[in-house]
Amino acid sequence: MTVDAATIAPAPLPAADLYINKEMSWLEFNARVLEEALSKDVPLLERLKFLAIFTSNLDEFFMVRVAGLKKMEQESLRITDSPDGLDTTTVLAQIRQRTLTLLDLQYRCLHEQVLPALANLNVHISRYDQLSLAQRHILDQYFETDVSPVLTPLGVDPAHPFPFLVNQSLYLVVIPKPHATELDPDQLGIGFVEIPTILPRLIPVPSETAGEHLFVLLEDLIANNLATLFFGSQVDAHYTIRVTRNLDYNLLENKVVDLLKTIQKEMINREHQEVVRLEVDQRLPPAIVNFLKTKIGVTDAEVYSLPQPLYLPGLMAIYGLPLEQLKDPPFNPRLPAPLAGSDDIFAVIAKKDLLVHHPYESFYAVTEFLHSAALDPNVLAVKITLYRSAGDSPIIDALITAAENGKQVTAVIELKARFDEKNNISWARRLERAGVNVVFGFVGLKTHAKMALVVRREKQKLTRYVHLSTGNYNSSTAKLYTDLGIFSADDGLGRDVATIFNLITGFDVLTGTNRIKDSAIVGKLNKLAMAPVNVRSSFLGLIDAEVEAFKRTGNGFIMAKVNSLVDKDIIDALYKASQAGVRIQLIVRGICCLRPGILGISHNIEVISVVDRFLEHSRVYYFQNGGEPKLFLSSADLMPRNMDRRIEILIPIQRKSLQKRLINEVLNTCWADNVKARILHADGRYTRRKPMPGQPEIRAQSKFIEIARAGGIQSMPYEIAIRHIPARKQGQRPIAKRKKEKDKEKVKMAPEPAPVPAPVPAPAPAPQPEAKEVAEEIAPPGTTASGS
Repeated sequence: MTVDAATIAPAPLPAADLYINKEMSWLEFNARVLEEALSKDVPLLERLKFLAIFTSNLDEFFMVRVAGLKKMEQESLRITDSPDGLDTTTVLAQIRQRTLTLLDLQYRCLHEQVLPALANLNVHISRYDQLSLAQRHILDQYFETDVSPVLTPLGVDPAHPFPFLVNQSLYLVVIPKPHATELDPDQLGIGFVEIPTILPRLIPVPSETAGEHLFVLLEDLIANNLATLFFGSQVDAHYTIRVTRNLDYNLLENKVVDLLKTIQKEMINREHQEVVRLEVDQRLPPAIVNFLKTKIGVTDAEVYSLPQPLYLPGLMAIYGLPLEQLKDPPFNPRLPAPLAGSDDIFAVIAKKDLLVHHPYESFYAVTEFLHSAALDPNVLAVKITLYRSAGDSPIIDALITAAENGKQVTAVIELKARFDEKNNISWARRLERAGVNVVFGFVGLKTHAKMALVVRREKQKLTRYVHLSTGNYNSSTAKLYTDLGIFSADDGLGRDVATIFNLITGFDVLTGTNRIKDSAIVGKLNKLAMAPVNVRSSFLGLIDAEVEAFKRTGNGFIMAKVNSLVDKDIIDALYKASQAGVRIQLIVRGICCLRPGILGISHNIEVISVVDRFLEHSRVYYFQNGGEPKLFLSSADLMPRNMDRRIEILIPIQRKSLQKRLINEVLNTCWADNVKARILHADGRYTRRKPMPGQPEIRAQSKFIEIARAGGIQSMPYEIAIRHIPARKQGQRPIAKRKKEKDKEKVKMAPEPAPVPAPVPAPAPAPQPEAKEVAEEIAPPGTTASGS
């Protein structure tokens, strides 16, 4: 309910009381991820998955954000893009304290809840010394044949210097006899063994109990065979450790001559950057810890003593077990309803814009769009931006096919997409060999916009078809991330996309000495806004317009769904809109520096965060605009880096039917969530939203699955669908056949059976991950499938 602004006088507050610190807000997001692991309402193997995600998130946080803060502290810099104004030393101290609390919760959850519950279901991670002689013999043979050949013992003594410890690798610290911890650290004579990542972390062990799934950790097996590695030495003790290094980097524009070579060099250099975190087995003796601190160059504040095992994503092999009752119910994405007919995808898009909601609607629509362009003789050119591509990508295959078929193909590949640099360099080379024009964008800007443009000759004229999205061209993450995309043949959008591609691939007029005025670029754009030119100013203008609409009509409303909200200018504009009386609802998955509910400042602002099965990734912006709604999709979050240091686009959704779908189906459903939504309070705390008495439970992501099942087309399994090419299948799409149709085909195609003495029953098939979903896909219309 809107609070009357006229009765409230805004009170001046210090920055720390007006804004939430960016880094601490990120940690609270990871705490919500951990909360899913702690919830007994979440299926057991999904809880294990969330424990692993928590660790992976924390790794990236330390490699980038903590590393950046440490560098700033060392250089006596205190200005960050967090609007709260806290100094870096204070933030680093708060990060450590909160991280320790969360790690304690994580390991208690693992050892007191998840592993005991798995053990009750006959899934065990056993210690090597708990196994039978026969089982140990099998493991020892495996060690000799598959493990030992790839291991290297690294001793530390006067002849052998302290080794370089690889970022994120797990190591055994080996203590030989006699073990005298009171000795001088340089005389400890310790050794190291890197646990190879090319081998499975969890080794399956033949069980002597029916129905049991038994595993041993790779480091446990290696630890019990150390005598074969360190000849002539008896091992007194062994412990695991792991280092996290600084992977943050900044390229200096005036020093980059060749971006590709610079990125390759930077990737090599950064692997040797300083350690920002040392994780150690909590049993490690203090003398060894001090020795490691001295050699690695860390302080007490960077050492984290943890229970075993370190690095929980290594346990995810358990998730692959055929225990579907311990996972979320399977779901196979649907094809969008407009693809039900026989028209090619260009004819479908030409009729009206097509909105797709992933992962509920299949990413297949995107692959069909590009594969159809590659094979269509009327298509002349294809252009696309690639930020993160899948390892085995049908997108890349389509671009190569298009180039081989003589199309003009351009791929803008972002080499600076963090942690995907090697993949992107590999794809760049492969595409170049196929004849694709590969462009790497800019030194000072990341190309983060998600755009594809197809130029097609139709009736003696050229028509531009575009796909614009909130998510990457990545068929793997499209199963896991919620994103929205639009296909359109709108001439204004097509011209704008073509203009932006020309800006990216031509001379650098966005940065450096050749930079032109923003107004000159804005004058070339009809419908799209583009960062770093005018996305921020567009948002500020839209917020101001909503305030003016409220003054005229007494009614104002803004709603947004984003991943992060950090930008101070936009937060301040939202505060002013709240003070003017505009009601604001924000769905912010991750970082939110805005404090809602401050009387006189943000009293008309509500913020929730949804953390669930799929990663919320779509960005949607809705302005009520006096009854003439304005809606936008965007590749951009509300962060300084998106506004100032990236190529981003703001996409207007003009068709009324799509506007209604975004408001009623997407935004309102997300906002109504009372199962997986958490409410942000002014003090930075999040509390889980619960149904009011008599109110039904609403879980937004489950609701979206219901909507997709009700309105979409049943598809073949996703991995088959995204590789389906209609042009090679007589125009047919990967639509799942009904059971009756399959039975007719079997009768029609079955050969005359040869006489046999007696039927031999076939063995029962092993359970498959999507068995329930496949059953639903072939169920006749009007029936209800189990597990849906």
